[in-house]
Amino acid sequence: MTASHDPRPLAIALMGPTASGKTALALDWAARLDAEIVSVDSALVYRGLDIGAAKPRAAERAAVPHHLIDVREPWQAYSAAEFASDARAAMDQIAARGRLPILAGGTGLYFHALLHGLSDMPEADPATRAALAEEAARRGWAALHAELAALDPQAAARIHATDAQRIQRALEVWRLSGRTISDWRLASATRPRLPFRVLKLVLAPADRAVLHARIERRFEQMLADGFLDEVRALRALPGLAAHPSPLELPAIRAVGYRQAWEHLHGAFDAAQLRDRGVFATRQLAKRQLTWLRGELDARWFDPLRDAAELEHALRLFAGARLRAPRQGV
Repeated sequence: MTASHDPRPLAIALMGPTASGKTALALDWAARLDAEIVSVDSALVYRGLDIGAAKPRAAERAAVPHHLIDVREPWQAYSAAEFASDARAAMDQIAARGRLPILAGGTGLYFHALLHGLSDMPEADPATRAALAEEAARRGWAALHAELAALDPQAAARIHATDAQRIQRALEVWRLSGRTISDWRLASATRPRLPFRVLKLVLAPADRAVLHARIERRFEQMLADGFLDEVRALRALPGLAAHPSPLELPAIRAVGYRQAWEHLHGAFDAAQLRDRGVFATRQLAKRQLTWLRGELDARWFDPLRDAAELEHALRLFAGARLRAPRQGV
């Protein structure tokens, strides 16, 4: 079946590392395509994570409908499977209104769950997770990563030795099922795909130094905009103040928030907060780029150099419903 005769509704997946310019482009394209934005960001799902998560401003969300932002409290869990179900429902509703969904974000696990599906691997088990957290406290996450490498070299190659959340999940799946997480993912490869025709685009500066400079500027701007006050407000929330291990929560493990939380706890000074926050954000971008290289059917564009090529790709995919670019974008 050719693309011109494909009856599936259209959708755009606008992917990329943090600070690559996805939000601005998604907003511009949404206005031109009569589209709505579905956030694919594991920090934006949490209420109260605004400045440090670079959440779209109220005016931007008023101008273009956004979905899957502020759907959980910061002490609550939200799985990739829940995201995939909620995002699919949002996309179906958007298409039913005759509009186009734009999937915008940088959380690879969320994109994978939505676009490729998840296998029926074991659900989270609190007892197993607690045992792994206790082991990590004694031995360190690097030792658990080495254990994972012996069991599942493919997963260990994907997961950084400091990525506690993913190390824990991979070992949890092994201990609960006796099968590696890579085996479970392979089993999901034959599952039905999302019933949309998706244009997958990666927005990433070709020069890594450019991305690093953008990350540095953005983190410094977040601090100037009151990021520490935001984290102080989070620390005061009863649901977080009463939690026995807030730094183990996905919301507080988000890049920037963990560093700010530790700084406010007295672990290091403001200069170290800035340096640690920038470093952690750069490491996140590196992990995101590694995942994106595995999306073999995605097209890559440098936002600074490839504006004409991006516009051409958009016109080929959705030209019939496209309005002219806004001035200054």
